[in-house]
Amino acid sequence: MVYIKYVETKLGKIGIVEKDNKIVKVIIINEKDKNRKDKEDSKNDYENYQEKDTELLLEAKKELEEYFEGKRKEFDLPLEQEGTEFQKEVWNVLEKIPYGETRTYKEVAKMVGNEKASRAVGMANNKNNIPIIIPCHRVIGSNGKLVGYALGLDMKKYLLDLESKNK
Repeated sequence: MVYIKYVETKLGKIGIVEKDNKIVKVIIINEKDKNRKDKEDSKNDYENYQEKDTELLLEAKKELEEYFEGKRKEFDLPLEQEGTEFQKEVWNVLEKIPYGETRTYKEVAKMVGNEKASRAVGMANNKNNIPIIIPCHRVIGSNGKLVGYALGLDMKKYLLDLESKNK
């Protein structure tokens, strides 16, 4: 069974999804998302998950609330998401980027062993189903600019500003 727990945050409503005792997805829910009709949304329709207060979802809710309060710098949750070996390597590297710091796509590519894979790193970031907890928002362009965030650049800026302020 797949369960969901909702958390109200300054970013709006967030859905945390659990499957087989692991966090598999974090969904930022807003009106714009509800109106999207692309294939990805219909395949992963959050409204079809069963809402339930499992031990893991309650812990994830607590950790996200602490993060948004500036009290939590790292998450301690079991995570799992499907992806290629390369994507999984990128996601593992993202989890190692310290709170309040950033890395460029090229730096992440070097960390996974392929300096020329900046675009592939960007695609792996885009496929990250567990944003915030797996901090793809900490990856920036080589010129230091905020680029390419699936949840929007305003969200990326908000998360980076939150971390910078609470470093």
